[in-house]
Amino acid sequence: QLQASGGGLVQPGGSLRLSCAASGSIFSIMGWFRQAPGKQRELVAGITSAGSTNYADSVKGRFTISRDNAKNTVYLQMNSLKPEDTAVYYCAARRSAWTHDWSRYDYWGQGTLVTVSS
Repeated sequence: QLQASGGGLVQPGGSLRLSCAASGSIFSIMGWFRQAPGKQRELVAGITSAGSTNYADSVKGRFTISRDNAKNTVYLQMNSLKPEDTAVYYCAARRSAWTHDWSRYDYWGQGTLVTVSS
């Protein structure tokens, strides 16, 4: 029910925008998680249907999450990318209250690889 797109290779300091289109009814919470090789999956950013947002400290001021409820799509604008942002990024959604715990998200898109390298 979630289709992610927009990953790729970008140089440090560059930008990328990820998109995740959902099918069906509007989800209460939509978010982006990432998982780097050998690391745990972690929250990047989340947004409620009303537009309230949450960010990991590591991306605050660089990444912006937004959503278009009319298109049932969530976006992640990533600026000032760093090599440590390299990971597979996943969009996720749930119909309950906000949580940063990835294991509590019921719906997942396929991952999209973001590589930040010169």
